[in-house]
Amino acid sequence: MPPEWAAHERTWMAWPTAGYTLGDDPAQHRAAREAWAAVANAIVNFEPVSMLCNEHDFAVAREFLDPRVELVAAKLDDAWARDIGPTFVKADSGQVAAVRWIFNGWGQSTWASWQNDRRIGKKVAKLAGVDRIDSPLINEGGAIHVNERGDLLLTETVQLGEGRNEAWTKAEVEAELHLRLGTRRAIWIRRGLTRDYDEFGTRGHIDIVACFAPGGKVLVHDQQYPEHPDFAVSHEVIRTLEEAGQLEIVRVPAPQQLKDSDGFVDYSYINHYVINGAVILCAFDDPNDSVAKAILESVYPGRKVILVDAREIFARGGGIHCITQQQPA
Repeated sequence: MPPEWAAHERTWMAWPTAGYTLGDDPAQHRAAREAWAAVANAIVNFEPVSMLCNEHDFAVAREFLDPRVELVAAKLDDAWARDIGPTFVKADSGQVAAVRWIFNGWGQSTWASWQNDRRIGKKVAKLAGVDRIDSPLINEGGAIHVNERGDLLLTETVQLGEGRNEAWTKAEVEAELHLRLGTRRAIWIRRGLTRDYDEFGTRGHIDIVACFAPGGKVLVHDQQYPEHPDFAVSHEVIRTLEEAGQLEIVRVPAPQQLKDSDGFVDYSYINHYVINGAVILCAFDDPNDSVAKAILESVYPGRKVILVDAREIFARGGGIHCITQQQPA
């Protein structure tokens, strides 16, 4: 699996179509559509975007999307493209293939529907015109992160948790991921951010906790307020990464906002998306937006860092990284 900062052929996304992601009333529908469209419309200035969309939503999607965004007919349950789609990998020869994981609604979560989404990995591989590699592992794209050195980040509560691969050993999970991704070293983080264990969470996706960056760097969500439960989580993650060694740890301060109407937030700048020539960074109308932007500019010199309001996406259980998936060039 090439690192996210390698050249992209395109970005895949999925249009909000129903359920909690879309919302319960016209105001929520508009908020979701504007949020997803803002991300797509920012990306399409730098690389092609293909938006999976239920055919009956084509007309409304066109109202919000830049005309350069390609609409692709697909039956969808949800709109988290990183998780429902395949993970693209690349051979030394340059040939691209798509790893199709088993998707079961984030460990058979009671609120999730995945009758259609479980087929998206197969469909996207076909649309992309690449070979498909089927894995027996229950996995989502937001649960893994790789660098150019063969390192892999993942969490125990996702990969070994209830409803996913609880019958597998840690060694078996590692072996399968290394086989499919070409990685060599797995760095296990014990758990994810606190809010991610609420009813509509993923139970520990890595992509709001820590992510790799070029040159052996790893960016880490740094919750600096002791009253927030993720203060302890951040310290544990940083300690784990220090013990792993061979990495330059870059702390990215969490937004200063600690709570919303549902409790402690998991707002995170780690959930950004690296594209050709730019970084699409979550914004929260927070004083630390500019701090995170400066850090990402230093990590990705030569790329434009673009802030896009991600609060409506986080309100639905994810962020910018969660709704995008890269296809390598």
